[in-house]
Amino acid sequence: MSDRKYFGTDGIRGKVGESAINPEFVMKLGWAAGKVLAGQGTNKVLIGKDTRISGYMLESALEAGLSAAGINIGLLGPMPTPAIAYLTKTFRSEAGIVISASHNPYYDNGIKFFSADGMKLDDEIEMAIEAQIEKPMECVASDKLGKATRINDAAGRYIEFCKGNFPSELSLKGLKIVVDCAHGATYHIAPNVLMELGAEVIEIGTEPNGLNINRKVGATSMKAVTDTVVEQGADLGFALDGDGDRLMLVDHKGNVIDGDQIVYIIARDVLRAGNLKGGVVGTVMSNLGLEIALATLGVPFVRSKVGDRYVMELLQQKGWSIGGESSGHVLNLAAASTGDGIVAGLQVLAAMLRANMSLHELARGMEKYPQTLINIRFNEGKDPLVDKSVQLAVQEAEQNLGEKGRVLLRKSGTEPLIRVMVEAHSANDASRWAEHIAEAVRKLID
Repeated sequence: MSDRKYFGTDGIRGKVGESAINPEFVMKLGWAAGKVLAGQGTNKVLIGKDTRISGYMLESALEAGLSAAGINIGLLGPMPTPAIAYLTKTFRSEAGIVISASHNPYYDNGIKFFSADGMKLDDEIEMAIEAQIEKPMECVASDKLGKATRINDAAGRYIEFCKGNFPSELSLKGLKIVVDCAHGATYHIAPNVLMELGAEVIEIGTEPNGLNINRKVGATSMKAVTDTVVEQGADLGFALDGDGDRLMLVDHKGNVIDGDQIVYIIARDVLRAGNLKGGVVGTVMSNLGLEIALATLGVPFVRSKVGDRYVMELLQQKGWSIGGESSGHVLNLAAASTGDGIVAGLQVLAAMLRANMSLHELARGMEKYPQTLINIRFNEGKDPLVDKSVQLAVQEAEQNLGEKGRVLLRKSGTEPLIRVMVEAHSANDASRWAEHIAEAVRKLID
């Protein structure tokens, strides 16, 4: 990914008005994408967005660029990222474009692309778009310009898709569920899906105003949903992020159930039904408790780099279906082509009903190991990852922890930080050995 100028691991992202997230660049990006995609088939591209105020501006800029390249545009309005992936496929579109910065604050935004099959764009196509951006922009003849149409039934189509991922013989009748939509793209989708399946729904984070996305609500800020579940005596709570591709849950006692536990619950349910293909993919940050719980079930487990893109790559290589990250990106390729928070939540609900257990009881099958993470600022100089004294500190920790712990030392992909992470059976051991390694790193840097 290092030879790219604009695309990161998850599209192009930044502060609105700066770097690449401004109307001039985004219009050029739309034109470049249009030129690369033109003539590949239907000549139509879908655009969806989350609820940020800047979405209007960026949508118009993309629309102008695509039209200038002769591409027709279908406007979906505010829609979850996984919905745009699904609709791109069902409308037989050339590509789907998502305007969202996911769990970031409102003043950031981003652009990412889905291919015709609802997957992230191939690296070669992203590279071709980058190359096209460097060329001077030109407009097709007036009779070849792309037209834009608004797709009015997009939300209804996606609601039906979500409901189709819930077993028809089961019902949510009698369940009280708190749904926190982070004032984001699922605000008009998630509550309706659960209500139509029979649940009593208490909504929070469903009043977007363009500026409040992810603010003190949603999967990255769990206090609102946790408090509401306990106060209302609900059976459980859903917390989605701003674009709906992440999910965190809360059990009836107010405990947060993270992505690792959700992956475990889904994998065990699929295994019990006899439908598990191969094993499960996590990341280097997935809790050791997940690996041990899956091993107890006889399920293979492998780790990818951090990022749902890398989880997806490994799933495809192995021909497996289930994977995810502790942050709440959960993939089940048997159900959806990308991480889908609503679909993952429905799969957990189905597992609860089939096992006749509460979320609290289901999650207890996996014991989460205490984890200590220490970040150390590092700009340049000796590389701590290859230094002998740091490696020695890591070896000491690993020998002492044995099978009952895990050490991870890595550079952050987004900031000038060295991340020291230690998991152990006891919180004391985790913090003691993390501090031991961090001290060796600090000595080297100082």
